[in-house]
Amino acid sequence: MNLNLRHLEAFAAVARLRSFTKAARALHVSQPSFTVQIKQLEEELGVRLLDRNTRSVSLTQIGHELVPVVERLLRELEGIVASTRALSSRSVGSVTIAALPSVSSTLLPSVIAEFRKQFPGIRFRLRDAVGKRIIDLVTSDAVDFGVGSAEKDDADVDFTALFTDSMSAIFPATSRLRRKKSITLRELASESLILTDTESTVRRIVDQAFALIGIPVIPVQEVSYMATAIGMVRAGLGVAILPSSALELDEMRSSKAIPIDSNELNRTVGIIQRRHRSLSPAAAAFLSTFRDTLRRPKIIRNLEVQQDGT
Repeated sequence: MNLNLRHLEAFAAVARLRSFTKAARALHVSQPSFTVQIKQLEEELGVRLLDRNTRSVSLTQIGHELVPVVERLLRELEGIVASTRALSSRSVGSVTIAALPSVSSTLLPSVIAEFRKQFPGIRFRLRDAVGKRIIDLVTSDAVDFGVGSAEKDDADVDFTALFTDSMSAIFPATSRLRRKKSITLRELASESLILTDTESTVRRIVDQAFALIGIPVIPVQEVSYMATAIGMVRAGLGVAILPSSALELDEMRSSKAIPIDSNELNRTVGIIQRRHRSLSPAAAAFLSTFRDTLRRPKIIRNLEVQQDGT
């Protein structure tokens, strides 16, 4: 079928104005061109839509029946175009992100608030997730992108580093450790450790670091979320090992953090996107804002922004 938008617009205009001359003028085309468009429409449909002579134009019965159908199609198309333009201009839309709990609780809320001042019509859905779960959400198109750590090369995703954070030991402010400037893994091994569960990238890094020095790590408490680990520290249940990006979860009044003396306890966090999938205008704009925010000084203590990730 060789019908196009011009044919439908021409028919709707002549049906409304009942004049080829007025309809052609309304559509800013010459009358001969307009007449050809109507003729092509009738030939393509195989029916006569208009009865016309030198004085008047009237709709045939089929023409009458076709008018509301064509007008509805044109309205729907106008709505689609308007919606697409609104999405393109980022005046409306949605952004869904899967992010590490530490990032979801510290960095992202303030960036979202700043972004929505400029684009109040954008809706956000933030899904806390750990480790492989973020990659699963990205590759299944359940989210626009993820913010996490890439555990291994994955042919289905692209990873762009944003920052590197190191692990710290967090303990009650009254602990005997409070006077130390740093602590070694061997010293930590004798403490009651509070660790994230085995599905998290933090736990994987911690387990590997202890394995390298030949000490198996057996936590006294395992948690899913870092805020829970900090709560347990406050209650005096042990010492937590958490990344620097999690320190903003605590005002450090009732607990203290010191760096761990190990080159193995670093975590690179970045953007995880499904390979060969373009972001929506809203998601792309937010990602740009997020990266700009990370360039600002003192966003998070001990956070090392990756220059190749900007």
